[in-house]
Amino acid sequence: LHSTERSCLLRELHRFESIAIAQEKLEVAPPSPGQLRHVFFHNALPFVGFGFLDNAIMIAAGTQIELSIGVVLGISTMAGKCCHIQNHLFLFSSSLAGYVEALASRLGLSIPDLTPKQADMWQTRLSAHLGKAIGVTIGCILGMFPLLFIGDEEEKLEEKK
Repeated sequence: LHSTERSCLLRELHRFESIAIAQEKLEVAPPSPGQLRHVFFHNALPFVGFGFLDNAIMIAAGTQIELSIGVVLGISTMAGKCCHIQNHLFLFSSSLAGYVEALASRLGLSIPDLTPKQADMWQTRLSAHLGKAIGVTIGCILGMFPLLFIGDEEEKLEEKK
């Protein structure tokens, strides 16, 4: 982070901490269903993007690895995974997660308005984890679109044999 970003983050952390200290003595109501929905979508949308990118890159690159390096070395896709070739691709796709989150915030995905106590309640944490899990599942399903094109390549390989 740049110095201005660090100072902004520090200010927000101090503000959040002062609110938490002030509300420590108050009994806070659990988040409303609308707030929980906001937390869910706030966590789900970036993970849809991440799951999409991760799965699409892994499928496309995995197929190319199998068709090129795998054929030359005589190894299967699973053996290629054991050789950590695709693990490096996972690191690349996971590095895109920050860009996905930045894009989500640029598209207007606002942070849920919760008090520090509400943010730490089990309902909020459950909603956030469900949003992440469902988001990455939807993203992975959408990211399977390269499979629509892989059948053609396999048919061409069988015709050459």
